[in-house]
Amino acid sequence: MYHADKFYLNGAWTAPAAGGTLAEIVNPATEAVIGTMAMGTAEDVDRAVEAACSAFPAWSETSREARLDLLERILAGCTARKEDLAMAISAEIGAPISLARTAHVGLALAQLDMVVKTLREFAFETPHGSNTVRREPIGVAGLITAWNWPLVMVCNKVATALAAGCTVVLKPSEIAPLDARIFAEIVHEAGAPAGVFNLVQGAGQVVGAALCAHRGVAMVSFTGSTRAGIEVARNAAPTVKRVAQELGGKSPLIVLDDADLGTAVKTGVMQLMMNSGQTCVAPTRMLVPRDRYDDAVGIAAAVANGLKVGDPSDAGTQVGTISNRQQYEKVQRMIGIGIEEGARVAAGGPGRPDGLAHGLYARPTIFADVRNDMTIAREEIFGPVLAVIPYDDEDDAIAIANDTDYGLAAYVASGDTARARRVAARIRAGSVRINGASTDLSLPFGGYKASGNGRENGAHGLAEFLECKAVIG
Repeated sequence: MYHADKFYLNGAWTAPAAGGTLAEIVNPATEAVIGTMAMGTAEDVDRAVEAACSAFPAWSETSREARLDLLERILAGCTARKEDLAMAISAEIGAPISLARTAHVGLALAQLDMVVKTLREFAFETPHGSNTVRREPIGVAGLITAWNWPLVMVCNKVATALAAGCTVVLKPSEIAPLDARIFAEIVHEAGAPAGVFNLVQGAGQVVGAALCAHRGVAMVSFTGSTRAGIEVARNAAPTVKRVAQELGGKSPLIVLDDADLGTAVKTGVMQLMMNSGQTCVAPTRMLVPRDRYDDAVGIAAAVANGLKVGDPSDAGTQVGTISNRQQYEKVQRMIGIGIEEGARVAAGGPGRPDGLAHGLYARPTIFADVRNDMTIAREEIFGPVLAVIPYDDEDDAIAIANDTDYGLAAYVASGDTARARRVAARIRAGSVRINGASTDLSLPFGGYKASGNGRENGAHGLAEFLECKAVIG
């Protein structure tokens, strides 16, 4: 059993203030309770922010080399405990252990390495003739992370804030607290000065709201749903603090008529199904030429039907569980709505996969005969559900791709890279990936429209935690 019964405040593990409660940590694969965690209050947030405010003057004036030393020790600590981190992630959100090791922990380590490299090269002062533009740490950063890629977000946000010279109060998702606790242990062992990093667990409506509204917090960096992002912005507004948000998505994959259909469709389905579809940038709408539609649906269905869904601890499992009961019920409800609105189930459908009598397992589902005005094409499902939509020509595909409230990511498959780039330029999204290209963590990451504001990763991400000062004369 895991017992996350204390918070990390001012350099020490500290008991919660009076009035806090204990919540259960549930393994979504077994639906068994595997631990308990303390749920904080506004008083716990006050203590964390007070510690961060006290530590800020000294930390904000540290040298680049001192910050690099700490970040490199944190990276070394995470590397040494990567198996502990992978096991925690698999247990708390039901990710296959192979995915937890290679993608969840692997990407988190890559994020830390990216921040180190960015800090080494970042220009905090830029001359403008006889004048200077300085970039200075904004202050205490409130960091609120989601449950779907928990360690990746924790590593990215915390490391970037520390690199900027900010002090931190982290509120990890209450659904995925275990990896964050291990990370806090690593930060402590790395020798972070007291108050530079603080951790408070709890509900978004309590701890998250108090953190966003707190006058001692200079900015909030939030990853989560668009619905929750609106509440974050509302709570932060009275104190006029900076808010950077990475929110929901309904990302299109445009398969152009000159693409290798088999490769494009298979790649798109696999990108979606990884992490049980619980990825904000997942290509959940696949747009294919009308005259190749039936072939595309057939390929997508075959790929989905061939995936191994099951026990996350089995190294051969490709798709694990939905991370929590509320999200599982939403996925099942959305599949039902798709059927009610007239979409055709080409693979999967409601309920658990055959042979799985318990656990929060959803069937990898392919919907055909989907119109872009259907609910399953408009709303973020956050599960292993793909909507395949036909289009008539390139302009029609781009119009469908842009006909969404979201704008986080998009994908283009084409046999002509120059053509794919022209299409990418017309898509209203924060990133467009061509022909399955690998992610470059030094590039800015964030969304248009209801997918958020601000950017993470690389120099653009570091700049979010900095104020810009003009020194004249």
